[in-house]
Amino acid sequence: MSDEDYCTIIDAAQPPVADGPPYAECVLCRKPTEYPESYKGITLCPRCEWQEAQRTACSG
Repeated sequence: MSDEDYCTIIDAAQPPVADGPPYAECVLCRKPTEYPESYKGITLCPRCEWQEAQRTACSG
């Protein structure tokens, strides 16, 4: 197993990508996301998603 495999969540469920508006709001900054408004669960805009990934990334 490589370091990349160890830090990558392969089987994680991904929300569906919206075909167009209306978009769901980001739960952190309230900006539009790329997910449909009908999606139930935590949705993050690309910027907050990237910041969350940096915050929780593997270290060491």
